[in-house]
Order: sequence, then structure tokens, then C-alpha cells
Amino acid sequence: MRATVSSTYNYRIHYEDTGAIWKLSTLFLQHIPFDHPHLVFCCIGTDRSTGDSLGPLTGSRLTESPLFPFPIIGTLETPLHALNLQQKLEEIADSKPDAYIIAIDACLGKGSSIGQILLRDGSIRPGQAVGKDLPAVGNIAIKGIVNVAGFMEHAVLQNTRLHLPYEMSRTLARALQLAYSRFKSPQVNDCHNNSDNSYTRHQIGNSHFCQSN
Repeated sequence: MRATVSSTYNYRIHYEDTGAIWKLSTLFLQHIPFDHPHLVFCCIGTDRSTGDSLGPLTGSRLTESPLFPFPIIGTLETPLHALNLQQKLEEIADSKPDAYIIAIDACLGKGSSIGQILLRDGSIRPGQAVGKDLPAVGNIAIKGIVNVAGFMEHAVLQNTRLHLPYEMSRTLARALQLAYSRFKSPQVNDCHNNSDNSYTRHQIGNSHFCQSN
């Protein structure tokens, strides 16, 4: 479902950028508290709309990884959407009152921004921009721009090609898995010791990443 978000930091990386998975994993490593005892990923959206499928696609990919141990709410099999969002948030609040929630959702934006994955501080309000009154979700928001905003947005989401959210979800899930692997195994961070590649240090905002030349 289309989402809006307020933020104090705002990063964006196109899923097809060179080294996108590594760059995103660095941002996730810096901003997601993987050591939090009750870290939860809420992957919002529905498989009934191709443009709105980024969240459940990502959720399904994450649940398939035995090395990613965190609760995932929202998959292709059991989507997290407008009809059950309030209930699921209440269940989280009852079982994990101090839960730290990472919200993942699709959104619409400028044509030049399609394909970008955004990381922002703060909660998102799914569906707000299309008139839905849904609760805010998350301590951190990860959004993927899947199509153009501004006109007949429900129809735009319905008619978005599945290929884009499918590929974006693969990049996003791999970046989250890599970020957690780097958190668990610091030696993964030492990309300069990789004998098969040479790397250059770059900076994104306040973050750093290593990119192969």
C-alpha cells in the first residue's frame, strides 16, 4: 500500500546501482539495531496488487533464510495489509511491548525515482496518500518506489509490472541478510582483505561502503 513517512535521515539507492546490495547493507547495519531483543520486520502490502507486492515478496524471501532469525510479519502467503494491520500491531504490542519495528512498504514517486529503495527514520502511515486511515508502523521505514505518483494511484499500483517489485525485493532481502551477517561476523566487513577484488571507499551521507572497481 502506498505510504508516506516523516524522517530525520533519508537515504536512497537504486536497486540496479553497482554494489547496491553492499551499499544498502551498510546503511542497514548502521541504522537497524540487530542486537535489539525484540526486533520485528513488518512487510506491508498484498499479493493482489502487483505494485503493492514489494513488502510480502521481501517478507517471503526473508522467511526462506534460516540465517535471518527475526520475526517476519507479512509474506505472500500471509500478507500484512489494510484489513489486518491494526490487529497485527496490537498483537505485537501485547507480546512484545518494547518491539523495535522495521516497516517495509512500496510507494509511488517521481518517474526518475522509480527503482529506488529508501531508508528513513520514523514510522510510516500506509495508505495515507490514497485516503486510508491506517495506524503508523515502525521505528524505521524502508520503502521502494515502484511507479509514478500523481494520477489514479490505485490503478497505477494494480498495473505495475511485477518484474520491478520482484527484483527490488531480491535486492532488499539480500541486503538485509548481508547486513545481519556483517553484524554477526565482523570479518565480513573487511572487504579490503578480499583477494579477488579491489575496493574503493565511498561515502553516502553519513555512511561508508566499499564498492568493487
